[in-house]
Amino acid sequence: MTVYRSRNALRGPLTPDRITAMPLPLSGRGRRGYQIDEVDALLHRLAFELGERSRQLGEVRAENRRIKDALRSWQSAEAARRFGRGP
Repeated sequence: MTVYRSRNALRGPLTPDRITAMPLPLSGRGRRGYQIDEVDALLHRLAFELGERSRQLGEVRAENRRIKDALRSWQSAEAARRFGRGP
């Protein structure tokens, strides 16, 4: 899995527990809210990792289909061979 790199990125894959436990620094100088660059970095990281996981899921599903098709083909050929209906 490719890991998103930025100066604000956490090490390792993000998990729901890590995301909810991650502190975001508050704005300084008496302003209310979070530091925009930190929030933006986290959102970009989340979007990147979600995209990677979606891509990997698509690859896994395609491989699963390929394996199932190969198994069905083999089972059909094996049944035909055993019951004398084919080569």
